[in-house]
Amino acid sequence: MNDSTPQALSLLPGVNVLLEGPTGTGKTYAIGTLADAGVEVFYLFTESGLETTLGYWTDRGLEIPINVHWNVLGRASGSFEIMAAAADTINRLDLASLSKMQDINRAKHNQYVTLLKTLNNFKDDRTGESFGDVHSWGPDRCLCIDSLSGLNPIVMSLVVGGKPVKSQADWGLAMDQLEKLIRELTDACKCHFVLTSHVEREVDQVLGGVKLTVATLGVKLAPKIPPMFSDVILTSREGDKFFWSTANSQADLKARNLPIKDHITPDFTPIIEKWKSRGGAFTSRVKS
Repeated sequence: MNDSTPQALSLLPGVNVLLEGPTGTGKTYAIGTLADAGVEVFYLFTESGLETTLGYWTDRGLEIPINVHWNVLGRASGSFEIMAAAADTINRLDLASLSKMQDINRAKHNQYVTLLKTLNNFKDDRTGESFGDVHSWGPDRCLCIDSLSGLNPIVMSLVVGGKPVKSQADWGLAMDQLEKLIRELTDACKCHFVLTSHVEREVDQVLGGVKLTVATLGVKLAPKIPPMFSDVILTSREGDKFFWSTANSQADLKARNLPIKDHITPDFTPIIEKWKSRGGAFTSRVKS
């Protein structure tokens, strides 16, 4: 297949990549290599990451490419006055009373609704241009959500608002919403998808011992997330050098488009090239 032919259909949908690792290991920065590989990249920021993203080019004196777009999800409305009132309530009431409370301002915690509307019609903060529903995108585009760590509290606040004590049912409902979102993006969308995440140490309920897992809502959801992705990569830093690993035994990793090894150069280009070699093509359509 010649992927330079406009009429060419891609035999494959885009890759789904989970980049997980501690803070400061280059997760956000590395996504810039996707744009270098010719993919039109759409960043959806759930926490501060725009400065790092743009630094991939500006730190080297380069202009930000035209194939890079972003949308920064606005923070939930609030104030120190509201925080003070909540703190005063926590200070005055016992745990049993706090457990029975409901947040009367819960409707204001609508960041997750805003996120879904953005996925339904992605608007570029850079140009103001709208790019439509992510479901309609082909593998010439990539959606990057940075990060799961910012997405977790957004989904939880959808369920409980600012309620200080969460019940088991609250956790279960929030986890269900988050799992459905990730499955929709990995299974139903044809574009490339990259999700960044921090990691936590959790007891392995199957094999025992301690493993690195994605930092998400509850230990029951964490092991469900890696199987949804084609490649699960652990990021690390040694001094001033950054690396990827698909071989670290302390984490559940996958290597569908990368070799199984440590000390991989943080670069999406080999992933895209392997995907192309198997029938992937930069086109707005995927062969059904």
